[in-house]
Amino acid sequence: MTELADALLEAQIAFAKRQLRDGDLFGDLVAEEIDHFLADAGQLTLGEVVTPARIQDTAYKYAVQLPVEGAIPELVGEIAGRLYRHRVNDEVAVAEVLDVREFDDLLVTIADLDVVHRVLQRILTDPVTEDIFVEIVVRAVDDAVTQGVDAGGSTGVVGFLRGGLSRVVTPAMPVVERGVEQATRAGMHFVLGAAQGDVALVDAAREVWRRNATESVGTFRELVTADDVEDGVVAAFEFWKSFRDTAYFRALLDEGIAHVFDKYGETTLTDLLTELGIGRDDLIEEGLRFGPPVLETLDERGLLDDVLRRRLAPFYSSEEFRAAVESVGGDDD
Repeated sequence: MTELADALLEAQIAFAKRQLRDGDLFGDLVAEEIDHFLADAGQLTLGEVVTPARIQDTAYKYAVQLPVEGAIPELVGEIAGRLYRHRVNDEVAVAEVLDVREFDDLLVTIADLDVVHRVLQRILTDPVTEDIFVEIVVRAVDDAVTQGVDAGGSTGVVGFLRGGLSRVVTPAMPVVERGVEQATRAGMHFVLGAAQGDVALVDAAREVWRRNATESVGTFRELVTADDVEDGVVAAFEFWKSFRDTAYFRALLDEGIAHVFDKYGETTLTDLLTELGIGRDDLIEEGLRFGPPVLETLDERGLLDDVLRRRLAPFYSSEEFRAAVESVGGDDD
């Protein structure tokens, strides 16, 4: 590199550093570059700068191919555990997160959704639901009788009565179970039929919420343990690992990407950012939020000069630079 090239390189590095490190100059630089970016982006549509196939390849890489073992599930589990143990759960009441009136509004909105009615109707009228309840009741009765028989070792009058009861009931268990099943099915028809009117369910949910509104959020730990949280994270990742490899997931992913391009393929990038709620002021704000502290750290550690030199120095050793200098010198002759 010639003496002239060295001098120009150092001057350019000094100028670039001043632009990046001076607060006012950096603010002007950010605003100017964002304005130019938005002006250029206003002339380009989404479909012109990227294709659905490229987006699909990227989506497949991070949603399907990226391994979920190692640090990612471990980090998620650690964060979940930390949130679970956070003292704010014990300091904030349930009503401070969602007060009774807001919960009522949300509950009514959900209850009025057609999909909720259809799902409840399907569950409550499905014979499987009735069978499950009947099985639970019959097993409970059977277990109760079995426990009574096992306790027959008691002495005295109690032992005599239990022994006699076991001798009478045990042979009759098939008849008892059939009777319990018939009675349970009859009761279930009434209960499930009444439950199809969601007013009772809404009122029950509202009462439970009001009863616990003054309790701290942390009372959920009585139901959910730290091990439950960890098991839930593991189960979620195991499900995701298998689900993302299915043809079903890929079909949904492809359809979602196709819809984005159908709707926004002819939209300019500037308008697309606006549709996403990102405007000029937002871009400038984030640039000024992260730029100065990052640049300050790089400069303090002597890295900023290295970055600028690495990007600028090759030009001053290039054929293009030598040709430009010779061209200017030739004109002077």
